[in-house]
This record gives sequence, structure tokens and C-alpha cells, in this order.
Amino acid sequence: MTDTTPSIERLVLIGIGLIGGSLARALKRMNAVEQVIGVARSRGTGDLALELGVIDRFCMDPGEAVEDASIVVIATPLLTFPVILDAIAKHLPIDAIVTDVGSVKQYVINAVKRHLPEHFERFVPGHPIAGTERSGVHASFAELFERRHVVLTPLPETTDAAVSLISDMWTKTGADVITMDGSYHDQVLAATSHLPHVIAYSLVRCLAEHPERDTLFEFAAGGFYDFTRIASSDPVMWRDICMTNREPILGALREFKSQLNAIIGAVEKEDNELLHQYFAQAKQARDAGLDVKKKNANRG
Repeated sequence: MTDTTPSIERLVLIGIGLIGGSLARALKRMNAVEQVIGVARSRGTGDLALELGVIDRFCMDPGEAVEDASIVVIATPLLTFPVILDAIAKHLPIDAIVTDVGSVKQYVINAVKRHLPEHFERFVPGHPIAGTERSGVHASFAELFERRHVVLTPLPETTDAAVSLISDMWTKTGADVITMDGSYHDQVLAATSHLPHVIAYSLVRCLAEHPERDTLFEFAAGGFYDFTRIASSDPVMWRDICMTNREPILGALREFKSQLNAIIGAVEKEDNELLHQYFAQAKQARDAGLDVKKKNANRG
């Protein structure tokens, strides 16, 4: 007979937005959690999460919320972590597992080491590489993590039991769980996620500050809106990502700047052949990357 007992007794979500809300929905759908306790600064957010059935109980005090926690998931903007960690430090049960969903890992690891040292071996840094340009609990949905990568970046100090529990939690959402070094994660994401978001914001700002902005936006084609869709993402979250992953993002921006300078030089010199070669190589690289992604998806 199959055991249908939830594997997580009490899940505490500190931050009930797109990611936290979708995690709760996914686990509830799989009957993998007995109770979800949500924490947010706004009572309106908590009331909405209760109304939507995303959480079972709401609490505005993180310390109070974690007192009986099995797993604590921190899903708030990165620069809030020190305050949150200080708030929960004296209230965490000794056997509770703490994890997060932040897009930058080394900053989070350092913050936990500094503010939650006694719980460090039961902390599992995590990052679901999933999302949309929408934010808030109303945008959450149970299928968000299906066939998406969730990266865990455990430390040598992290217990095997903690890693196993968090890996199992994400697997139940339909995600593909992989492990990676935290610093390497930050370098990879700076190039593949953080840089594209910064570019999208910059392109929109470029048009927004133009004297003929209304005309430009009116005649902007689908390609512009497809490319800049991610500029509708939460600006607080992306401000924090830039501040906490500063050096890798600066490196990616400098490399991108050199690529732009190459195009500027080719256009200035009317170098038809160089431009064609540049664009052809980029197309070939993107098409090859998509082929690899499709093959991996089919294999899964």
C-alpha cells in the first residue's frame, strides 16, 4: 500500500510571491506538505494567500512563524536576508532545515554563516531557475517548476540529510535538481540570466528617454516586446541581484560592452563582411544551444 503521508510537516515560507507561492501550490498538489505557514510584511498579501489556498496560516513575525518549522524557505529580495536571519535565529527548532530561492548564492551563504552560524550545517542554498515576468502570490501556479532546473549549492558543512530533504522537496514539484559550487553558480547566472535582464531594462530605458518615446513604443514590433518581456520583472529583486552579485555581473557587462563596441566599429567602417560573420556566428551558436536544450528536455 502506498504511503500518502505528507513528507513535510510544517513548511514556513518567508516571502509569499511568485516563487514561494508556486512552491506551496506544487507541494500541496502532491500532498507533500501538511501545513504551510506564510510570512509577509503586508497583511493584504497574507489574506490573499489564505484566500487562494496557497498557505494555511499567516504570520507577520518571522520569529514566531518558524518556532515549529520543519523546513524554512526564504523567498524574499536578497538584501532583506540579514534582517530575516537575525529575526529567526533564536526561534528555529534545532532540527529545522533552512533553504532559500535566491538568484545569488555566495552572498546568501556568507549571510547565513554570519547571522545563523549555529544552523549553518542545516542550511541548503537553493535556486530554482524558473519564473515569469509577473510577481506576487496571485501570479503563482503549481506547474512553474516542472522540467526546470533547481540548483542546490551545499557546503562541505551541510549535512547529507538536509540536502536529501531539500532535493526531495524540489523533485516533488517536477523539477530537475542539480548541485553546483556557489561561486560557479553566480558566474553562470551572471552571464545567462542577470546580464539579459540588465540589457532588457537598459533597452526599455533607452526608448523611454527618447524625445519621441510615444511614437517609438507605438511602432515597436513584436521582437522588441519579446526581447524586453523580462524588463517587467520585479525591480526590487533585480536591484538586489545586481548589488549582491556585483563582480560577476560587472564582468559580464564589460564583456557585452566589448561586443557592442565591435559592432559599432564594424558599422562605422561599413564592414559588410564582418557584420555578416558576426551575426551568422551568433545565429549558429544560438541554434546549437537550442538543439542541446531540446535534446536534454526530451531525454528527461
